[in-house]
Amino acid sequence: MNWDQIQGQWKQMKGKAQERWGELTDDELDQAEGNREQMEGLIQERYGKTKEEAKREVDEWMARM
Repeated sequence: MNWDQIQGQWKQMKGKAQERWGELTDDELDQAEGNREQMEGLIQERYGKTKEEAKREVDEWMARM
Protein backbone atom coordinates (compact mmCIF):
# COMPACT_ATOMS: atom_id res chain seq x y z
CA MET A 1 0.00 0.00 0.00
CA ASN A 2 1.34 3.44 -0.84
CA TRP A 3 0.72 6.68 1.01
CA ASP A 4 -1.87 7.91 -1.52
CA GLN A 5 -3.96 4.83 -0.75
CA ILE A 6 -3.56 5.36 2.99
CA GLN A 7 -4.56 9.00 2.65
CA GLY A 8 -7.59 8.06 0.53
CA GLN A 9 -8.74 5.57 3.17
CA TRP A 10 -7.77 7.68 6.17
CA LYS A 11 -10.94 7.08 8.17
CA GLN A 12 -10.21 3.33 8.15
CA MET A 13 -6.45 3.71 8.49
CA LYS A 14 -6.73 6.11 11.42
CA GLY A 15 -7.66 3.22 13.71
CA LYS A 16 -4.66 1.22 12.58
CA ALA A 17 -2.42 4.24 13.16
CA GLN A 18 -3.80 4.61 16.66
CA GLU A 19 -3.10 0.94 17.35
CA ARG A 20 0.53 1.53 16.36
CA TRP A 21 0.95 4.91 18.06
CA GLY A 22 -1.45 4.73 20.99
CA GLU A 23 -0.37 8.03 22.48
CA LEU A 24 -1.75 9.94 19.48
CA THR A 25 -5.26 11.21 20.12
CA ASP A 26 -8.26 10.99 17.79
CA ASP A 27 -8.15 14.75 17.43
CA GLU A 28 -4.49 14.73 16.42
CA LEU A 29 -5.10 12.00 13.86
CA ASP A 30 -8.17 13.85 12.55
CA GLN A 31 -6.08 16.99 12.12
CA ALA A 32 -3.38 15.07 10.26
CA GLU A 33 -6.05 13.85 7.77
CA GLY A 34 -3.63 11.32 6.37
CA ASN A 35 -0.91 13.89 5.68
CA ARG A 36 2.33 11.97 6.02
CA GLU A 37 4.44 14.96 7.10
CA GLN A 38 1.95 15.83 9.82
CA MET A 39 1.89 12.22 11.00
CA GLU A 40 5.67 12.14 11.20
CA GLY A 41 5.63 15.45 13.08
CA LEU A 42 3.10 14.13 15.59
CA ILE A 43 5.18 11.01 16.17
CA GLN A 44 8.33 13.12 16.63
CA GLU A 45 6.61 15.40 19.12
CA ARG A 46 4.69 12.79 21.11
CA TYR A 47 7.41 10.14 21.27
CA GLY A 48 10.54 12.32 21.23
CA LYS A 49 11.81 10.77 17.98
CA THR A 50 14.11 12.31 15.43
CA LYS A 51 12.73 13.12 12.01
CA GLU A 52 14.54 10.10 10.56
CA GLU A 53 13.19 7.76 13.26
CA ALA A 54 9.63 8.97 12.71
CA LYS A 55 9.99 8.57 8.94
CA ARG A 56 11.34 5.04 9.37
CA GLU A 57 8.48 4.09 11.70
CA VAL A 58 5.91 5.40 9.22
CA ASP A 59 7.66 3.54 6.38
CA GLU A 60 7.59 0.29 8.37
CA TRP A 61 3.93 0.78 9.34
CA MET A 62 2.99 1.55 5.74
CA ALA A 63 4.80 -1.58 4.49
CA ARG A 64 2.66 -3.73 6.81
CA MET A 65 -0.60 -2.29 5.52
